[in-house]
Amino acid sequence: MKLLSYSHKDSSHLGLLTPDGVLSLDILSKYTDKELKGSLESFIEEKQFPLIKQIVEENKASFIESDYLKYEDLHILPPVSRPEKIICVGLNYLDHVSEGPDLDVPEEPVLFSKFNNALAADEEDIPKPLDGEQIDYECELVVIMGETAKDVSEEEALDYVFGYTIGNDLSVRDLQFRSGQWLLGKTPDKFAPIGPVVVTSDSINPNQLNISTKRNGRIVQQSNTDKMIFNCAKIISYVSKYMTLKPGDLIFTGTPEGVILGYDETEQEWLDSGDEIQIAIEGIGTLTNRIS
Repeated sequence: MKLLSYSHKDSSHLGLLTPDGVLSLDILSKYTDKELKGSLESFIEEKQFPLIKQIVEENKASFIESDYLKYEDLHILPPVSRPEKIICVGLNYLDHVSEGPDLDVPEEPVLFSKFNNALAADEEDIPKPLDGEQIDYECELVVIMGETAKDVSEEEALDYVFGYTIGNDLSVRDLQFRSGQWLLGKTPDKFAPIGPVVVTSDSINPNQLNISTKRNGRIVQQSNTDKMIFNCAKIISYVSKYMTLKPGDLIFTGTPEGVILGYDETEQEWLDSGDEIQIAIEGIGTLTNRIS
């Protein structure tokens, strides 16, 4: 099942993306006497997915054409707007490690963070920071937590996931390596676009998904999540041993080879105004953003 957050007629909503269009929670609420929450965060916290699934399965024949909104008429928002944590994993594909300068294969996940100011939506323009020139793309599978997870095992870890979306861990390399901490180059405003939809965990296998990036229509990254050094279950289990993961938290799981940083310095063409980045993940869709 695919869910999306959007604004329509000056208010924000949560909807279900179907082959016939988008069913809003307002429409689905007509088929139940229970209250349906309007944001993905509250939807997750109230554990409303089983109810929505039941409504859709029991009333497929009852929906009429006017119940559906046209996807192209909606202004898509980031699926989650205020996660408590945005955790990112660096150096999580072997070929990506090998393209970096003098990097060793990590024995444990390399963690860093972004903040909520970095979130952006599908088709949203990304402003260049005032300071820093070396803007780079990073296609990533993003985990959206559905349950509170503290010290969970790898075997149980995926049971705590609500769903998966697409992310672009945009990075400003000259800011990233200005000091020993990566934060400055990782979380400028709108440097963590996600979306456009969330695919619920019951309908996708995160360990075998084709993932790719196009820059202005040309493929620059192409891999599969089965090439992760640490898969989603390992990452969740590892993180949960040190910090409690909450519903709605985001985990960017790392990028494969093909980033601009991996090119020879004479061939590095950093992102600039007008460049379009499209990230596609099998079973989820395509996230598109442009540098403004």
